[in-house]
This record gives sequence, structure tokens and C-alpha cells, in this order.
Amino acid sequence: MFNIFHTDEAREQLNKIKISRGLSKRYKAVKKAIEFLSLNPRHPGLQTHEFTTLKGPKGEKVFEAYAEQSTPAAYRIFWYYGPKENQITIIAITPHP
Repeated sequence: MFNIFHTDEAREQLNKIKISRGLSKRYKAVKKAIEFLSLNPRHPGLQTHEFTTLKGPKGEKVFEAYAEQSTPAAYRIFWYYGPKENQITIIAITPHP
């Protein structure tokens, strides 16, 4: 099991989804994906894969996990392992362009 941390930016993005009435369904999907991420970052439903155009603050590999699929502007979660063992830091929660 992994402890989940959020950058300030990710926390703001999550709060924005949470308070928006029109995004309540998406907020639930994102929260569920974060739960899966904490239990198993390689959960098949997350379709986790490395996102090679981003790096963490110390050069860490950044991964993309799906919060939604087959939905226009489906939400994605960008994260990396660390900074300590058994920790994951979420750096962004954004809709897919």
C-alpha cells in the first residue's frame, strides 16, 4: 500500500473538480482512481504507463493513470514514486486534451 501525497497544483485541481456541480461524477471517478493507485499503481483499470515528456522534481519517472476512459476530456492523473519509499506524489489531475 502506498501513501498518497498531492502537490499544491494537484490539490487545487482536485478541489476544483470537487466543488463543481457539473463534475461530481468525474470527482468520484478521480477519487476511485486515487484509491486504486494507493493499493496497486499497476491496477489494470488505471492503464498506468510512463509519461516520458514529464519528469519529477528530482528527475523521477512520471506516470499517467486513467481516472476515466472512453469519455470526452477524460481525466488523467500524473504521478511519480516518492519522495520516500511506499509514497506516491500526484503532480496533476487534468482532463485529456
